[in-house]
Amino acid sequence: MKIVVLEGYSLNPGDLDWGELKKLGDVKFYDRTPDHEIIERAENADAILSNKCRFTADIFKQLPKLKYVGVLATGYDSIDVKAANKQGITVTNVPTYGTRSVAQMAFAHILHIMHRLAEHDRSVKDGNWSKAPDYCYWEYPQTELADKVLGILGLGRIGQATAEIGESFGMKIQYYDPVPVNFHSDQWSAVSLRELFTDSDILSLHCPLTTETKEIVDKQHLKLMKESAVLINTSRGGLVNSRDLADALKKGIISAAGLDVLDKEPPPPDHPLIGLHNCFITPHIAWATRSARQRLLKTAVENLKAFMNGEEKNIVMGE
Repeated sequence: MKIVVLEGYSLNPGDLDWGELKKLGDVKFYDRTPDHEIIERAENADAILSNKCRFTADIFKQLPKLKYVGVLATGYDSIDVKAANKQGITVTNVPTYGTRSVAQMAFAHILHIMHRLAEHDRSVKDGNWSKAPDYCYWEYPQTELADKVLGILGLGRIGQATAEIGESFGMKIQYYDPVPVNFHSDQWSAVSLRELFTDSDILSLHCPLTTETKEIVDKQHLKLMKESAVLINTSRGGLVNSRDLADALKKGIISAAGLDVLDKEPPPPDHPLIGLHNCFITPHIAWATRSARQRLLKTAVENLKAFMNGEEKNIVMGE
């Protein structure tokens, strides 16, 4: 089997082992593949492993040998799955590899905003503590999480893991999911979307990007939030209207945001959210702990091996 890895670097910049994948066939690796080179690099492939490369119906038509696309991620919005299925191409994803790592990053942002760790570290390094008249000082308010309301938009695996962490801090958990969830807890409250925005002290996004959820965080919903509220997004950048959020942060409609994803990645230098004093951005790394990437690679290989053996594992279907 001829296998092409179109985007290998983000998954494995050199600290993981491709050995198990190499056992499955003749593998060609590319660190990165721009969209205009997809067809040239994939034209002889039986199977492709990819992440952000966009596969449209037109591209699939130009790859008649292709039988399998393994998405090196949970989200697969870069793939026209319906077109792939129509052409007899199997598409798989990796649904559970990063649950704990992404939930951990959500709380890394939350805890940073509650204590402004980076700013206080910088202040100490600038010599302000050495000059202080008292044994301690703070340049931003310190906020305790106990009894604050943590709102979860999307109660899938990562949403639940984030809620569990919040609960361990003594937070009150409320959630809304665009689709019915098979989850019940006497301690967690299911609320309407309006209530979620209105009542949450911290709102953390964990839903997939769909036509229903695209830019769900917009001007209208942001106006419902408390002035002291914090928005966290470790899910998909497209869930947020960036200009509306930037405006809300500048005007004090909400107090802060912690983001690991943006609507454009990499973002342009003049992206409206970059440079705001109350918007803290990490470069889409919530998924990227070594443990999570190791699980991702292991499952991606298992998905392909199952396909080669005529078995179904983590197959996604077009609507």
